Amino acid sequence: MALRTTPTTDDGSTPTHPVDEVLSPPKLFGTGLQHVAAMYAGVVAPPLIVGAGVGLSPGELALLISASLFTAGLATLLQTLGVWRIGARLPFVNGVSFAGVAPMLAVAKGSIESKGGPKDALPVVFGAVIVAGVLCFLAAPYFCRLVRFFPPVVQGTVITLIGVSLLPVAVNWARGGSPGAPGYGSAKAVCLAAFTLAAVVLGNRLLRGFWQQMSLLIGLAVGTAAAFPLGLADFSAVGDAQVFALPSPFHFGGPQFDAAAIASMCIVMVVSMTESTADMLALGRIVDREADEPTLAAGLRADGLATAVSPVFNGFACSAFAQNIGLVALTGVRSRFVVAAGGGILVLLGLFPVLGSLVSLVPQPVLGGAGIVLFGTVAASGIRTLAEAGMESTSHTVLVSVSLGVGIVPIAVPSFYDGFPEAVRTLMHSGISAGCLAAVLLNLLFHHVGSAGRSLQGVPPWQSSPPPPTGGS
Repeated sequence: MALRTTPTTDDGSTPTHPVDEVLSPPKLFGTGLQHVAAMYAGVVAPPLIVGAGVGLSPGELALLISASLFTAGLATLLQTLGVWRIGARLPFVNGVSFAGVAPMLAVAKGSIESKGGPKDALPVVFGAVIVAGVLCFLAAPYFCRLVRFFPPVVQGTVITLIGVSLLPVAVNWARGGSPGAPGYGSAKAVCLAAFTLAAVVLGNRLLRGFWQQMSLLIGLAVGTAAAFPLGLADFSAVGDAQVFALPSPFHFGGPQFDAAAIASMCIVMVVSMTESTADMLALGRIVDREADEPTLAAGLRADGLATAVSPVFNGFACSAFAQNIGLVALTGVRSRFVVAAGGGILVLLGLFPVLGSLVSLVPQPVLGGAGIVLFGTVAASGIRTLAEAGMESTSHTVLVSVSLGVGIVPIAVPSFYDGFPEAVRTLMHSGISAGCLAAVLLNLLFHHVGSAGRSLQGVPPWQSSPPPPTGGS
């Protein structure tokens, strides 16, 4: 039997894995800025929605947005660089979790009705987020053991769902942001999105080397330039922004701990942990470094610690940003230090609001055109993983088809679960978590129950479904 050897370079040393490669400063900055551009809208949307929902003034709303950028940067640095057993040390971007927006609004609304205003509502939200973050940190070494229920067929299904569930976001961006926004759905907005999409595709096709890796940022710049003569670029945010602003700890008051609010946010955190686990598994396959149990535990600890600390600086729960996984797949740049550079840029954007306002110049239709490429790339990665897992088995076919169907339900009909209890709505409202739950349960049924489970003895936990047979089930 041949022995497995570790590859070495000409001088006998072990070669650096692409994930651990340190690029030159110009490349670090350029590719890191691409990650910021890809995630910026997702970071600022939750504080915008929550801040508007509790009735903050424009100045306080700007503070909430800066806080989200600042804490997202810290969380991303923690994930990519790592401290002790905290941080996945993968090119893994963290930001404000959108899964918590609806529950936080419900908590804030209840606090306003009982206490009187946003100054009373946000401390209750922050208190619940702190407890949920501590729960995530403590549960990480146990939750990561679920990796044995994420074999390639489940991973491929969930990765595909991540891309599919993000595509409606890109479509709304392409139409101008969200229904009700000025010019939403106009021909100008859609044409600008199509122009940006074409610029990204052509850049990826015609450019070479570093410039090919920068095709997304080039497409965003070209699309933004085209937006000016169309009247779709807005300079007002730049004129109103402060040049520098230090984070003000507990600006809205010390955290308050309400049992109902804490229970709601803990459910949200479990959903975020599920999605982060799926995202880390997806990213591990893309960068060719399997996300094993220790990596998942370290990544979830970073999620938990960042979430627990974030409210100190007036931020919210932090979790994975799936859109950046698509950027890694699209550019082929696997270095975690690139994403760390993006985290550093986010910190600066939080400290210098005027810089953040410059990034916000990128119009929504431009982001939509680029988003179609990014999110479609994630879905394509999932399809590739499914092809590697093999679809000859009837059980695999049933698992994938049912899980995709369950995951697409809340994407196609967002109000589908409105009549269910809040805990069910929180879990099933996300197509990623709904499809992931279905895939894991079906994998248990087909590959772990009874004789199927006994056949898995000795199989590595992250490959826990047996190879598909050549025919039948």
